[in-house]
Amino acid sequence: MDLGLKGKKALVMASSKGLGKAVARELARECASVLICSRTEEDLASAAAEIISETGSSVYFAVGDVTTIKGRKAIMDTVPNTLGHVDILVTNTGGPPFGSFEEHSLKSWQNAYKQLLESTVAMIQHVVPEMKKRKWGRIITITSQAVKQPVDGLVLSNSVRASLLGLVKTLATELGSYNITVNNVMPGYTETDRLIGLMEKNPDLSSVTKEIPLGRIAQPEEFAAAVTFLASKRAGYITGVSLPVDGGWIKGI
Repeated sequence: MDLGLKGKKALVMASSKGLGKAVARELARECASVLICSRTEEDLASAAAEIISETGSSVYFAVGDVTTIKGRKAIMDTVPNTLGHVDILVTNTGGPPFGSFEEHSLKSWQNAYKQLLESTVAMIQHVVPEMKKRKWGRIITITSQAVKQPVDGLVLSNSVRASLLGLVKTLATELGSYNITVNNVMPGYTETDRLIGLMEKNPDLSSVTKEIPLGRIAQPEEFAAAVTFLASKRAGYITGVSLPVDGGWIKGI
């Protein structure tokens, strides 16, 4: 299936490793030009070289911390000389610390807000004006299955990420007339460094496959395929949805 992504320009946040890197690779496989970003230049350079070698597509990188104004500006300042403009924005961040409600200070909540919500809102603000001019755009937020079915020990993620669902629904309405779709994708348990770290802190997660109808955790490329489809021309009539890629783990209808 031709997804119609050849020549499209994609910016993928937090993409030097894990789910972000998998999404960047999948978009590049579909012949999109991709700008990856994170805080660590060494990891970015390695990821960009790897994706270029595998796909032959144009892959650029920008160093910046999306939780800060300075970091976001550093990333967006590279766009004119790399992508030129952004057709596809995939927002992604690392997860906030593990712990119960009483283990987190107000500062922890403020940091989670900056990491998960503020960074996403700010990056969307950067790209929407140009998308509206071009009458085409794809905005995809990456959250977590926890926004639909909270995970024990992840109160920060469960709470703050859930606010993005309201943002996605609202923007889908506001931007639909400009041919801009806005969707959210909710990864389930996926084989990443983040999941391995959580399993070390919460041994109960080691038996999580018993709760998943498919009986296994996902591979990053399986998640990336769903995101890439939503970024494509083929998905032009899908907007305002929150799509779980969780092997059936979420039990709600």
